[in-house]
Amino acid sequence: MDRITATKTARLAEECAQKFKLSDKVKKAIALTNREAFVPTGFKHNAYKLDALPMGSAQWISSPLTVAKMTEYLEPEGADRVLEIGCGSGYQAAVLSHLFRGVFTIERIESLMLEAKARFRALGIGNIHTRTDDGQNGWSQYAPYDRILFSASAKAIPQKLFDQLREGGILVAPMQVGAKQIIVKFKKNGSKIEKIELEACDFVPVLDGVQK
Repeated sequence: MDRITATKTARLAEECAQKFKLSDKVKKAIALTNREAFVPTGFKHNAYKLDALPMGSAQWISSPLTVAKMTEYLEPEGADRVLEIGCGSGYQAAVLSHLFRGVFTIERIESLMLEAKARFRALGIGNIHTRTDDGQNGWSQYAPYDRILFSASAKAIPQKLFDQLREGGILVAPMQVGAKQIIVKFKKNGSKIEKIELEACDFVPVLDGVQK
């Protein structure tokens, strides 16, 4: 990352931290991630604003503040592997790559996945593993995961995803509750899943199947 970009991302991380209490590690992960690389060309001038931005296939790249919050809610400290449902532009996965040894991210829209992979390659990020699939299936091959993150809103969390979460693990997801969406943190304790509602949010919905 060149000096100008590094200054911009550091300022962005600072702005996020002023609006929401971030741990030093999460703040640093935001500062180390080149947001501009994940924003469509026509929106480069808006890359460092705290806004969600449109990208292809009727999808959105989340606001940096939302990404920072979701990352903080995961409690990444001491966790090794994270599964992300809904890769989108790849920005959230890139932030996670600074905090986890292994990031496993799934995207159902093939063109978005190919673009995200190209970005990871260009940025030299080597610890993100990608897959085009319906994220609701999870990725059992590399389970169990310490953390699971939904980057799209879900009406319900499939049992198979809780099965892929390790004992004591945390799953964070925007949940559709009636007409509104709420970020919910789930903690796995044996056969019991503890559920904590955090705050209102606005994400694109999880959809079934794969889009070629």
